[in-house]
Amino acid sequence: MRIVPIAGGKGGVGKSLIAANLALALCREGKRVILADLDLGGSNLHLILGVRNAVQGIGTWLNDSRKPFEESIIETEYHGLRFIAGDAEIPGIANLAVSQKNMLIRRLGKLEADFLILDLGAGTHFNVLDFFLISGRGIVVTTPTPTATVNAYLFLKNLVFRLIHTSFPRKSPGGEYLASLRKQKESFQRVYIPQLLERIEKADPKNYAVLQERLQGFRPRLILNMLEDPKDADKANRLRRSCEQYLGIDLEHLGIIYRDDIQDVALSSGLPVFVYKPQAVLSQAIGRIAEKMSQLDAEDDPAAWPRIDAGYQEAGMEAEADFENKMDYVQDLLNSGALSTGDLVETIKSQQIEISHLRKQNTLYKTKLVHAMQQGYTT
Repeated sequence: MRIVPIAGGKGGVGKSLIAANLALALCREGKRVILADLDLGGSNLHLILGVRNAVQGIGTWLNDSRKPFEESIIETEYHGLRFIAGDAEIPGIANLAVSQKNMLIRRLGKLEADFLILDLGAGTHFNVLDFFLISGRGIVVTTPTPTATVNAYLFLKNLVFRLIHTSFPRKSPGGEYLASLRKQKESFQRVYIPQLLERIEKADPKNYAVLQERLQGFRPRLILNMLEDPKDADKANRLRRSCEQYLGIDLEHLGIIYRDDIQDVALSSGLPVFVYKPQAVLSQAIGRIAEKMSQLDAEDDPAAWPRIDAGYQEAGMEAEADFENKMDYVQDLLNSGALSTGDLVETIKSQQIEISHLRKQNTLYKTKLVHAMQQGYTT
């Protein structure tokens, strides 16, 4: 079973929408899929999926773990897809104890399916990081906005630090070195990870070998969501370069997805967009990503992983092609009368207002961006 955690580091980047529709797209590829909502503090994946009666789930099971975990799994109306709700309404469910987290991870690992898709919460809480690190091939979702890409980078940086810290026991030479470094808060924030790894290797070569083995199996994947223009695709390359230079990791590119208001219409109808309108550019992009994932039969073998450059080149071409398809679709609507010139003008006006709002938001986050650049993120 391939476990695919999906996270974003920041809320509002569309990870839940991608998780739900990617699960359906994998089912179309003939895969048996379980979709689990691990955004335990704000689970709403059932609404995107159109499951209205998700009354029991992970929270219910955690309150009474004597019950079989399999009772938390819901059969959906979609062939090949099963679902585990998150139970956000149960107080305190987001604040799992370490024992609860580990027990949940063990239960998830024993499920039987071709793919287990985990929709994670936002932020860099240890629970989120540890759920993501169940697999070395999780997916990070971000958008082209500076705030989202910075948060994606910081999320990945926290993942690397989490890998480092959990590879060295507290009383080991490496663990003691890391503990001393944490006390120096200013220097710790600006630590250069490749240099840190060199120092740890000298201090604790035995446990460093364990870390190296974990890092070799760690190659997260990227989905760049909510594009407006083909030029936005280059934001992924910038993120990739920062990860290579400052974190010492490869970031594989799975693909791009354009912003599409049809997702809101689909949500109101109680259907995932992949079902509501499979021919939409958004649906086609998710289907393309699912095809790539289903073809990686030997993904546990690093030697079989695709070349990093190839993924980014392909994503750039997809951005150009999807943009043309999107424009052709608008033209077809105009020609058919389904979209009037007035509707188009109103759409452009609303987009201009949204762009103005985003510019103001980016100004407010300027301090955060500068701080992130000091920690290694390059623009």
